[in-house]
Formats: sequence, C-alpha cells, structure tokens
Amino acid sequence: MAVTRLDSEERRRAIVQAAVPLFARRGFAGTTTREIAEAAGISEALMFRHFPSKQALYREILQLGCEGDPPLEQLATLQPSTATLVCMVRFMVRRFLLGEEAACAELDSRLRLVLHSFLEDGDYARELFETVSVRLIPLFEASLAAAIAAGDAAIGIGAAANRFWFAQHVAAMMAFAALPSVRSIPYTGTVDEIVDAACAFILRGIGMTDAAIAAAAQRTLPAAAE
Repeated sequence: MAVTRLDSEERRRAIVQAAVPLFARRGFAGTTTREIAEAAGISEALMFRHFPSKQALYREILQLGCEGDPPLEQLATLQPSTATLVCMVRFMVRRFLLGEEAACAELDSRLRLVLHSFLEDGDYARELFETVSVRLIPLFEASLAAAIAAGDAAIGIGAAANRFWFAQHVAAMMAFAALPSVRSIPYTGTVDEIVDAACAFILRGIGMTDAAIAAAAQRTLPAAAE
C-alpha cells in the first residue's frame, strides 16, 4: 500500500486536525504528545519536527481559532443602528444554538476548548475573546448608542461593552448546556422558539424597549443574522 507523503504545510494541518478533538475532550494538560502523534498517524519525532512542543501546537490551534469567520466579517460591515443591534444578538444566539450543519463538529470543539481553557490557563478563551472584541464591540457600542438616540433603548447602567459580554454569556451558556448528548437544561419549545425567546430576553437586558423588540421581529434582518 503506497504511503501518501504530505508537504510540510499539509502535515502541520493534519497534526492540528488530529489534536483539536483531543484538546477539546481532554484539555491541554490532559492530552499527551504521544496521543496526538498516534491520532495523526505519525511518530512523536515527526510531530516535534513540525511543532517543537505541545505549547507550540496549542498556540497554532489558538491562532487558527481566532482567524476570520466569513459570517462574522459580514456582520462587522453593517452600519450602526437598532436593526444592527438586533442582528448582532440574533447572530450570537443562532450561531451558538443552531450553527451550520457542516460546522457543528467544529463549533462543538471550539466550545469545549473554551471550557477547558477556563479551567486551565485561560489563554485560548482570552485570545478568542480579544479577537471578537476588536471586531464587534465598537459596532455594538455604536449600534446601542444609535438605538438610544432613536428612543429604542434606555441608557442603562454600566459600560456598553459589558452589555455585549452579558449577551454573549447568555448565548454561550445555552450552548455549553447543550454539549452533552442529553441536554442539561430542559427548555420548552422548538429550537427556533427558544432562539426567539432568548433574543428577546437579551435585548430587554441590553435595554431595548418592548415596542422596538416587537418591531424588529417583524423586519427581515440582514443575512448575517440568519
């Protein structure tokens, strides 16, 4: 049987693809280089030629996890407005709870990497959130300001950036609860109904009025939110 030889870049990608599920399931500390090499179908010596340490491999995974996400990039091009504020919340909730069929396994791994990161050094979660901050928080702040100016939201208490993270926490925690094969939280209703209810809950927490939330529900939102 002929052995397929991969070039250096292909081999690095293959090692990363083999390592992600292991780190996601066992965490950085709980995964050995031998296990990674076996999952990649190579020797530890060959793995170390591409990644001199487990830390170097983890760093590569971290950087890849923070790379540009097309729907996220599309969202970041929207103009600040009440509609954009609603779109951002719907994007977060739908992405965490529904995802895309082809990306479900990747989303599962990313969520598990974040959870393990919280329990270990926090590096993966920290860099991921910093990347999100740069791309989305200025738009969120400007959109909230636009909603307040339009009378669609209250000024509220505390920094606007905190409201973004509170919204993200609700959506992320719902996704974390759905990671086990049997969901941990017995929500009532269809997934779409749960998404709608969660969005309304978050939007009220952000400070949007019930009238503005009801009006947003009647509009066709930008594709990035769907």
